[in-house]
Amino acid sequence: MAATGSEKQGKAFYVTTPIYYVNDAPHLGHAYTTVAGDVLTRWHRQRGEKVWYLTGTDEHGQKIMRTADANGVTPQEWCDKLVEEAWKPLWEHLNVANDDFIRTTQKRHTDRVQEFVQDLYDKDEIYKGGYEGPYCVGCEEYKLPGDLIEAEDGTKLCAVHKKPVEILKEENYFFKLSEYGPKLLEFYEANPGFVQPESARNEVVNFVKQGLEDLSISRSTFDWGVPVPWDDKHVIYVWIDALLNYATAVGYNENPAKFEETFPADVHLIGKDILRFHAVIWPAMLMAQGLPVPGRVVANGWLMVGGEKMSKSNLTGIKPQDLTSHFGVDAYRWYFLRAIAFGQDGSFSWEDFSARYTSELANDYGNLASRVAAMVGKYFGGSLPAATASGEAEKAIAEGLAKAVTEADRKIGEELDFQGGILAIFEFVKQVNGYITEQEPWKVAKDASEQGQAKLATILYTAAEALRAVAVLLNPVMPQTSKELWDSLGAEAAGLGPLVDQRVQDAGAWGLLPVGATVTKGAVLFPRLEEKPAA
Repeated sequence: MAATGSEKQGKAFYVTTPIYYVNDAPHLGHAYTTVAGDVLTRWHRQRGEKVWYLTGTDEHGQKIMRTADANGVTPQEWCDKLVEEAWKPLWEHLNVANDDFIRTTQKRHTDRVQEFVQDLYDKDEIYKGGYEGPYCVGCEEYKLPGDLIEAEDGTKLCAVHKKPVEILKEENYFFKLSEYGPKLLEFYEANPGFVQPESARNEVVNFVKQGLEDLSISRSTFDWGVPVPWDDKHVIYVWIDALLNYATAVGYNENPAKFEETFPADVHLIGKDILRFHAVIWPAMLMAQGLPVPGRVVANGWLMVGGEKMSKSNLTGIKPQDLTSHFGVDAYRWYFLRAIAFGQDGSFSWEDFSARYTSELANDYGNLASRVAAMVGKYFGGSLPAATASGEAEKAIAEGLAKAVTEADRKIGEELDFQGGILAIFEFVKQVNGYITEQEPWKVAKDASEQGQAKLATILYTAAEALRAVAVLLNPVMPQTSKELWDSLGAEAAGLGPLVDQRVQDAGAWGLLPVGATVTKGAVLFPRLEEKPAA
């Protein structure tokens, strides 16, 4: 595969979410993708890499215009309200550390979009023509026959939204997408990891093999959009406008140094329903402009509630705050990446979340942290003792940690297998719990001999050192509770420095937690859930 991301000298590891359509407030599905991107970029930051994480909002198009009109406000007023009162506050609430937030109504974006399209027009990549066909306002997309289903009364429906399509006829400008089919297929062949997962790649390749049609890139039946620079009777098709955010946000045609060190994205995280835009149209646009294509387009599955895709229209659009108020923000960030294999559809249920929280977070992880801190306090006055009697049991813990670090770093950092990486860390947590159960430090403590006390000290140092590594590994996933554990272990005060400065790839080095660190029993990391009815 062509050099992308950190393989290019000095380039930032650049990750994007889709820019979300602001026709309504965000739900769990939007948060799922955004938290995944946050965990991925936090992981790479803790590798010591330069990182850039972008999210934002898509604010043009017919759907926004109609929504605003239905609410008695202008499209811009509607977008401003939703962004400032719903979208940005949610990412802050979920502890999402994005580096930038792009809005497609910002001048830094609209000016560059016009320049990009003008360049393509000047290169004869765009021509004027007419088009008539079925159009879905919900998708902002003309539909092919295979994209439609038929209602009982014979009405043609969009297969995605299950709503009637409109027959739209207008004079448009077209991008010569049909000419890029062979180039795209050649690119997919040379870069088999470009589209992930494999099922998404197969869909894209088969779609392009069937032959591409030229793409209508302007609209003349409404005016809420970026004007076509050479013909102000048209606005630029919202998807052309939207895709360009990945370039405009990092300095395209405005800040060459920033653009050079950031673009293209290493990973575009998207929902599978917008796969063709990102894996077909976007790389073709970049090829036409002579710009490098992204490293990977990774499509996550749909979140299902009661067997239906999460959306506002079918009333399954649960607010993330409904869950964070009960389980906490860190548990929320952890749950969806733990419970669902990224790239596949997954079902959410209150009962499953409760069961996993209790079993894995409260019982396995939180209880381990509490027990270890309590025993260091009880038996050694809170001062971490030295491990002077290490044997095979302790060697097995050190080896288990090294394995967990290697596996988690590969799965999360490279493969975007968040579930697999988290499981590797929690298998190690279980191993440490098993070690304490077998070693029975509460019994060993009754042996006042030098040998007995040395064994007790070794058991507790081993457990505390294991927790030191777990705090580092889980920091990208659960930053708040990881910091609480780090503080409980006295790691920063003992000389290890802030948690955010710890390198995930180095977490497996054994013996980093200094002897004499002051270990304190802080608040319970994951309190028992109150008996509440499912929201």
